[in-house]
Amino acid sequence: MSLLGKAGRAPAAHESGFAAHQAGVDRLLASYRAIPPDANVRLAKKTSNLFRARARSTAPGLDVSGLTQVIAVDPEARTADVAGMTTYEDLVATTLPYGLAPLVVPQLKTITLGGAVTGLGIESTSFRNGLPHESVLEMDVLTGAGEIITATRDGAHAELYRGFPNSYGTLGYSTRLKIELEAVRPYVALRHLRFHDLRELEAAMARIIADRAWDGEPVDYLDGVVFTADESYLTLGRQTDEPGPVSDYTGMDIYYRSIQHDSPRPRRDRLTIADYLWRWDTDWFWCSRAFGAQNPKIRRFWPQRYRRSSFYWKLIALDHKYAIGDKIEARHGNPPRERVVQDIEVPLERTSDFVEWFLREIPIEPIWLCPLRLRDNDGERPWPLYPLEPARTYVNIGFWSAVPTAPGQPEGAANRAIERKVSELDGHKSLYSDSYYGEDEFAGLYYGGDAYSTLKKHYDPDSRLLDLYSKAVQRK
Repeated sequence: MSLLGKAGRAPAAHESGFAAHQAGVDRLLASYRAIPPDANVRLAKKTSNLFRARARSTAPGLDVSGLTQVIAVDPEARTADVAGMTTYEDLVATTLPYGLAPLVVPQLKTITLGGAVTGLGIESTSFRNGLPHESVLEMDVLTGAGEIITATRDGAHAELYRGFPNSYGTLGYSTRLKIELEAVRPYVALRHLRFHDLRELEAAMARIIADRAWDGEPVDYLDGVVFTADESYLTLGRQTDEPGPVSDYTGMDIYYRSIQHDSPRPRRDRLTIADYLWRWDTDWFWCSRAFGAQNPKIRRFWPQRYRRSSFYWKLIALDHKYAIGDKIEARHGNPPRERVVQDIEVPLERTSDFVEWFLREIPIEPIWLCPLRLRDNDGERPWPLYPLEPARTYVNIGFWSAVPTAPGQPEGAANRAIERKVSELDGHKSLYSDSYYGEDEFAGLYYGGDAYSTLKKHYDPDSRLLDLYSKAVQRK
C-alpha cells in the first residue's frame, strides 16, 4: 500500500514530500534484502546519541538516508507526518513558522523523532505533556520480518504501538510517525527560583505541577538544576507574546550559569521560543566544560558552529575509541575513570531521597531535574516496557560525567550502586547508556511480563534484530 493511501488525504503541496518519503522507504527495503540472512539487522547511521558501546558488525546496515525529512505539516489539525530519522532540529525548524511545536522536544538537536519514541525522550513540558511516544497518532514500522506495518493505539497492531517505546530498535524501526503538535508563542519568560533545601524544592515542584502556576503566573515549562545540597533551582517558563529584550546563550554567555543567583526573589530572563528549546544544546547542558569550551579564553576562539552537542559527542567518541582520558589520568598517576552518564526516574516524593544519596555517594554535579507525568490515565500501565504508573508524577534525574575507579571494585561499581538505589526507590533507569543488570532482574524491570517476548515472536520471528538485553546490557 502506498504511504499516500495510508496517511489519508495529503494537501497537494505535500504530495512531493510523501513521494520522496516513499522513495526513501524503497531504499530502506532494498537495503534490508541485501543484509545476509544470518546477520543481525542494524541501522547504518553515522551519528548516535546513545552512550552504550556496541560490537562492530561487518554486515551492511539499513539505508535510512531517505528517512530524514518532515513529510507534511497540517497546521489546522496540528499534526505532522515525520520520517523516523528526522532530527528534532529539523522538525522544530519546520513547525515553528506555523506557530507549532512537538508536545515534547528533547534537549539535544540531533535526537531523532524515531529515536525518542523507541527510546525515551523528555523535556520541560513533560509534567503536562508526558513523553514523546504519547503524542504519536500512528507510526509505520519496519519489523524484523522485513514488513512495514502501521501501528495505532486501537488498530490491528495496538500491542506493537504500546510495546514500541523503550524497545530500542529490537522490535523494528519507525519509518514514519504522525504526531500531535501544540501552539507556541514567540517568547518564553523564565523565573529561576533558588532553594537552600532539597525537601523544599520537592514540595514546590509538587505544588507547581498540581496548580500549573506559581505566585499567580502560569507555568508552561518546568525543570531544575541541583548544584549542591544547599543550592538548587527550579526554572519556570511561561509562553508569551510580549515584546522585549531577550538573552542569547549561544555566544560567550552560558545558560546554566545564568540560573544561579543568591536572591530570595526569582531571577527573571527571556528567550525566543527557538532559543529556549535549544538552551541546553550549546553547551550540552554543562558537559562542554570537559573540553575547555567554558573557559573564556578558549571559548572566544571556539567556532560557534562547533558549540553544539553533536560536536561534543564526536569528541567523546574519539575518547572512547582511543582511551584519551584514561591515558591523561595515568600520566598524572590517577586511576581510570568510570563513565556515569545516566538518566533515571523516581517518584516525585522520592526525589530528595535519591539526590541526597547521590550527592553523598557519587561526586558529580550539577544534576538535572525534569518532572513528568503520563498523559494516558486509563487505569493501567499503558507502556509495558517502561512501566511508569498512570496518575503518578515522577522526576527524571540526569547526571553525565565520570568518577575515579577504586582498586578491587567490579566494573561499573558506581553505575551498579545507582541501579540498586533506583530500584529501591521504585524508579526506573533509561537504557541509552551502560547497564549492569542480571538477565532475570532486567527482564522483570523492562519486559512487561510476557509482553516483550510475545511481541518479539510476532514481529521478529527469525530474530533478525538483537533482543533488548543483548543490546542494553551485553553491548552487542
